[in-house]
Amino acid sequence: MDSSGWRVARNFGILALIALAIVIVPGGGTGLSVVLWLLTIAFFVAIALLGFRLYREHRFTIESLSVTERGVAYGSIGLAFLDFVGTQRLFDLGGGGVLIWLALLGACSYGIYWAWTHSQQYG
Repeated sequence: MDSSGWRVARNFGILALIALAIVIVPGGGTGLSVVLWLLTIAFFVAIALLGFRLYREHRFTIESLSVTERGVAYGSIGLAFLDFVGTQRLFDLGGGGVLIWLALLGACSYGIYWAWTHSQQYG
Protein backbone atom coordinates (compact mmCIF):
# COMPACT_ATOMS: atom_id res chain seq x y z
CA MET A 1 0.00 0.00 0.00
CA ASP A 2 1.43 3.38 -0.97
CA SER A 3 1.62 6.41 1.32
CA SER A 4 -1.71 7.85 0.15
CA GLY A 5 -3.45 4.57 1.01
CA TRP A 6 -2.04 4.65 4.54
CA ARG A 7 -3.07 8.27 4.88
CA VAL A 8 -6.65 7.44 3.90
CA ALA A 9 -6.71 4.50 6.30
CA ARG A 10 -5.33 6.67 9.12
CA ASN A 11 -7.91 9.42 8.48
CA PHE A 12 -10.72 6.85 8.38
CA GLY A 13 -9.49 5.40 11.67
CA ILE A 14 -9.47 8.83 13.30
CA LEU A 15 -13.04 9.47 12.16
CA ALA A 16 -14.10 6.04 13.41
CA LEU A 17 -12.58 6.74 16.85
CA ILE A 18 -14.33 10.12 17.06
CA ALA A 19 -17.65 8.50 16.11
CA LEU A 20 -17.09 5.76 18.69
CA ALA A 21 -16.33 8.34 21.38
CA ILE A 22 -19.52 10.26 20.57
CA VAL A 23 -21.62 7.10 20.84
CA ILE A 24 -19.99 5.61 23.96
CA VAL A 25 -19.67 8.62 26.27
CA PRO A 26 -22.63 9.42 28.53
CA GLY A 27 -24.95 11.86 26.80
CA GLY A 28 -23.62 10.70 23.44
CA GLY A 29 -27.01 11.08 21.80
CA THR A 30 -27.02 14.75 22.74
CA GLY A 31 -23.44 15.11 21.55
CA LEU A 32 -24.33 13.48 18.27
CA SER A 33 -27.28 15.85 17.85
CA VAL A 34 -24.99 18.83 18.41
CA VAL A 35 -22.44 17.49 15.92
CA LEU A 36 -25.14 16.91 13.29
CA TRP A 37 -26.58 20.37 13.94
CA LEU A 38 -23.14 21.95 13.48
CA LEU A 39 -22.54 19.97 10.29
CA THR A 40 -25.91 21.11 8.93
CA ILE A 41 -25.09 24.73 9.68
CA ALA A 42 -21.65 24.35 8.07
CA PHE A 43 -23.27 22.83 4.98
CA PHE A 44 -25.70 25.71 4.54
CA VAL A 45 -22.97 28.30 5.22
CA ALA A 46 -20.86 26.65 2.51
CA ILE A 47 -23.80 26.84 0.08
CA ALA A 48 -24.33 30.51 0.95
CA LEU A 49 -20.65 31.30 0.41
CA LEU A 50 -20.70 29.46 -2.91
CA GLY A 51 -23.78 31.42 -3.98
CA PHE A 52 -22.15 34.71 -2.97
CA ARG A 53 -18.98 33.85 -4.87
CA LEU A 54 -20.93 32.83 -7.97
CA TYR A 55 -22.91 36.07 -7.77
CA ARG A 56 -19.73 38.13 -7.53
CA GLU A 57 -18.08 36.29 -10.44
CA HIS A 58 -21.14 36.50 -12.71
CA ARG A 59 -22.61 39.83 -11.63
CA PHE A 60 -22.50 41.31 -15.13
CA THR A 61 -24.25 38.28 -16.63
CA ILE A 62 -26.94 38.37 -13.95
CA GLU A 63 -27.52 42.10 -14.38
CA SER A 64 -27.80 41.65 -18.17
CA LEU A 65 -30.79 39.29 -17.77
CA SER A 66 -34.21 40.69 -18.56
CA VAL A 67 -36.46 41.62 -15.67
CA THR A 68 -38.55 38.47 -16.20
CA GLU A 69 -35.55 36.15 -16.36
CA ARG A 70 -33.99 37.70 -13.27
CA GLY A 71 -37.33 37.53 -11.42
CA VAL A 72 -37.80 33.86 -12.25
CA ALA A 73 -34.21 33.06 -11.22
CA TYR A 74 -34.40 34.96 -7.91
CA GLY A 75 -37.89 33.59 -7.22
CA SER A 76 -36.66 30.05 -7.81
CA ILE A 77 -33.75 30.57 -5.43
CA GLY A 78 -36.09 32.03 -2.79
CA LEU A 79 -38.56 29.17 -3.17
CA ALA A 80 -35.73 26.64 -2.86
CA PHE A 81 -34.61 28.36 0.35
CA LEU A 82 -38.14 28.19 1.76
CA ASP A 83 -38.39 24.57 0.66
CA PHE A 84 -35.24 23.68 2.59
CA VAL A 85 -36.37 25.64 5.63
CA GLY A 86 -39.72 23.80 5.65
CA THR A 87 -38.23 20.36 5.02
CA GLN A 88 -39.02 18.99 8.47
CA ARG A 89 -42.64 20.19 8.41
CA LEU A 90 -43.22 18.74 4.95
CA PHE A 91 -41.57 15.45 5.87
CA ASP A 92 -43.76 15.22 8.98
CA LEU A 93 -46.79 15.07 6.65
CA GLY A 94 -45.65 11.67 5.39
CA GLY A 95 -45.36 10.55 1.79
CA GLY A 96 -47.47 13.39 0.46
CA GLY A 97 -45.21 15.94 2.12
CA VAL A 98 -42.15 14.34 0.57
CA LEU A 99 -43.81 14.52 -2.85
CA ILE A 100 -44.67 18.19 -2.29
CA TRP A 101 -41.06 18.84 -1.22
CA LEU A 102 -39.73 17.14 -4.35
CA ALA A 103 -42.23 18.97 -6.58
CA LEU A 104 -41.20 22.34 -5.13
CA LEU A 105 -37.54 21.51 -5.60
CA GLY A 106 -38.25 20.42 -9.17
CA ALA A 107 -40.11 23.67 -9.85
CA CYS A 108 -37.15 25.65 -8.51
CA SER A 109 -34.73 23.70 -10.67
CA TYR A 110 -36.91 24.21 -13.73
CA GLY A 111 -37.16 27.95 -13.01
CA ILE A 112 -33.37 28.29 -12.95
CA TYR A 113 -33.10 26.15 -16.09
CA TRP A 114 -35.75 28.24 -17.87
CA ALA A 115 -34.05 31.52 -16.98
CA TRP A 116 -30.69 30.21 -18.18
CA THR A 117 -31.97 28.76 -21.48
CA HIS A 118 -34.15 31.79 -22.17
CA SER A 119 -31.19 34.13 -21.62
CA GLN A 120 -29.09 32.12 -24.10
CA GLN A 121 -31.57 32.61 -26.96
CA TYR A 122 -30.93 35.40 -29.44
CA GLY A 123 -33.61 37.36 -31.10
